[in-house]
Amino acid sequence: MLMIGIEGLQLAAHEHTWLAAPEVGGLILFTRNYSDRAQLTRLIDAVRGARAAPLLIAVDQEGGPVQRFREGFTRLPALDTLGALWDRDAARAVALAEEHAWIMASELRAMDVDLSFAPVLDLARGNRAIGTRALHADAEAVATLGQAYVRGMRLAGMAATLKHFPGHGSVLEDTHLEGARDARTLAELRAADLRPFAAGFAAGAEAVMMAHVTYPAIDALPAGYSPRWIKDILQGEMGFAGIVISDDVGMAAAASAGGVGARVAAHYAAGCHIVLACAPALVPEALAAARAVHGAPAFAQARLAGQAAPSWAALLDNPQRARFLVDLASLQTQAVA
Repeated sequence: MLMIGIEGLQLAAHEHTWLAAPEVGGLILFTRNYSDRAQLTRLIDAVRGARAAPLLIAVDQEGGPVQRFREGFTRLPALDTLGALWDRDAARAVALAEEHAWIMASELRAMDVDLSFAPVLDLARGNRAIGTRALHADAEAVATLGQAYVRGMRLAGMAATLKHFPGHGSVLEDTHLEGARDARTLAELRAADLRPFAAGFAAGAEAVMMAHVTYPAIDALPAGYSPRWIKDILQGEMGFAGIVISDDVGMAAAASAGGVGARVAAHYAAGCHIVLACAPALVPEALAAARAVHGAPAFAQARLAGQAAPSWAALLDNPQRARFLVDLASLQTQAVA
């Protein structure tokens, strides 16, 4: 299925038509789609009313530099603050990783958003796109903190999406803007970048998002549309039976597959269940390509649908939330100090 982006704060008529198409199964929201919680409620109500079949609503609400909804939501510390705490007090860092995840996911669920594409499990090794979004440079630290983050999300009624498989942190290039190649062998990746993903799968993560990085020692194709990476390694060797999500097909590093339609087809052929077309300008071509594909990977969409969903008022009245907010405030203060 496709997950698409829309232009503004409310649904345009043609966007309503896009969401009604059977090839579209979800909507990803961005800062351009948010002004305040009241507006978000109206938009989500309109999206839910666009068709009888359920739609997944997703966002990137990681914290730090990547938090699409800010006004009216808790400002979440960047994940690297948890890694810095790990170096001083690992047990405390694990506890706060779970709390960070719970706060993030519970607020989104109170607004009827199904998914935040989180957590980032890329290693903090200098990538220009990842930066403070990464938990730590050490694979074992990321594995343990990542498992805690998965637990916190799931406790709040949200499925976890590990990203960006098999690891985007150890190359410098920003795949939004350029291609990226990682020359390491599969053995080297198993000893480092793949370890947090294996731990996240063991913790029950429901989904994984692919990287548009090429690993020429393993395959000539970028991982996101590589059957070798998805079918042979992720699903075959690592035993992942969950949902595979592409990164945005509009990113520069996806261009080696051809135009937008060819990119959509390549991701489906490689085994992606969900293909992201985030820029509204790309949606018509992506939709045409999805209609032409026969045998796109099927999955149970309900596996990613949000579960528990308290009202915002009930969430504010939760004493657990108040305790967690105090902890996150201390984490942010320590990061600034």
